[in-house]
Amino acid sequence: MRQLLVVIFLALIANALIFTVVEMPPFGSPDNPSNNQVNQRYVEKGVEETGSINVVASVIMDYRAFDTLGEATVLFVAIAAALSNLKAH
Repeated sequence: MRQLLVVIFLALIANALIFTVVEMPPFGSPDNPSNNQVNQRYVEKGVEETGSINVVASVIMDYRAFDTLGEATVLFVAIAAALSNLKAH
C-alpha cells in the first residue's frame, strides 16, 4: 500500500513538471518573460550609466551588487561551516 502511494505521489510530481515544461514559451521567443526592457537597458546603456567598459562586470558589480554580496555571503558561510565540521574531528 505504501509503495503504491509513493508511486502515485511521484507520478503527480512528474505530471506537474512535464506540464510546466510543455507550457513554457519557446527559447528566444519575444513573448518570453525573460526578454524584457531590463536586459535591453543593460546592454544599451550599461557602459554609459556605470562607466565600465565591461558590460558583464557592470551588471554584476553595479546593477546587481546587493545580490552579488548576498551570494558571496552565502558561499562564505557554507565554506566556514564545512571547514568547522571538518576540523571538529
